[in-house]
Amino acid sequence: MANDEHVAMLKQGVAAWNAWRYQNPNIRPDLTNADLSEATLSGAKLAQANLREADLSGANLREADLSGADLRQADLRQAGLRGATLSEAYLFKADLSGAYLSRAKLIAAHLFKADLSGADLRGVNLFAARLVDTDLRDADLTGCFVYGVSAWGLKLEGAKQQNLIITNLAENEPEITVDNLEVAQFIYLMLNNQKIRDVIDTITSKAVLILGRFTDERKAVLDALREELRNRNYLPILFDFDKPTSQTTDETITLLARMSRFVIADISDAKSVLQELRAIVPDLPSVPVQPVITVTQGEPGMFDFFHNFRSFLKVHHYNNQQQLIADLGERVIDPAEKWRSRTRTRRR
Repeated sequence: MANDEHVAMLKQGVAAWNAWRYQNPNIRPDLTNADLSEATLSGAKLAQANLREADLSGANLREADLSGADLRQADLRQAGLRGATLSEAYLFKADLSGAYLSRAKLIAAHLFKADLSGADLRGVNLFAARLVDTDLRDADLTGCFVYGVSAWGLKLEGAKQQNLIITNLAENEPEITVDNLEVAQFIYLMLNNQKIRDVIDTITSKAVLILGRFTDERKAVLDALREELRNRNYLPILFDFDKPTSQTTDETITLLARMSRFVIADISDAKSVLQELRAIVPDLPSVPVQPVITVTQGEPGMFDFFHNFRSFLKVHHYNNQQQLIADLGERVIDPAEKWRSRTRTRRR
């Protein structure tokens, strides 16, 4: 429970409280579970205070200093925190829904599982803040400073995320803004880390997705395809569709195809691949798909559907693994590369 003397001192008013804090710098105020709802605490010096589970709903905390305060599970619903300092404050499961935090400082604040739904966060400084499983639904994050933010498992449905500043203005870096909090840290790393840029360039310029069935016989063909693509300086990606399809499978195949230069799909004994191609061909018209199949098998009836799309190239029939590898450059890679080149030319 709260220290009654500390609560009584705070209720004497902000001026008396701040004077007491100045005279007693080594005392950490204990306001645990204190009922401070609707209190007028504008400009109050509450740094390092223990406000765990305190009721501050509707309180006026404008420009208050709450740096380093323990606000675990505190009730700050609809609280006025404009311009307040909450740097390094611990806000685990704190309820800040509908709170007014514009221009507040949340530098290195701990916001694990905090509820900021519907909060006004315009222009808030979130430098190095830790947002894990934080609820930001319907919050307004316009113009926030998000350099160094750690963002994991956020709830962002309905959130306004415009002009988020991802650069460190303290180091005189040019201002760069994005409109998505979850990708802000990735974009910054991409801009400032050459190794990450090299990885992305490698993936987008060299990746080739290989689809097929992973029985012993068919996998030998896919492995040979992979090895030959490596020899030709491509980055082969193999995906096993022998398992039952699911929404997660569709999402994975679509993501891998988006990152790929082209797709090679071995349809031999692999009906499931045809189903997965439906997640690629209609929705990714910029990614050429080169189907291959053994000469002993006829083209599946579903090919009639795929032939309606220009990115689905002419089927290459092969007798055996050796012939497929021998024909790979002229009959598989070249058609895909030429299709990409023609498509890019038409776009220009």
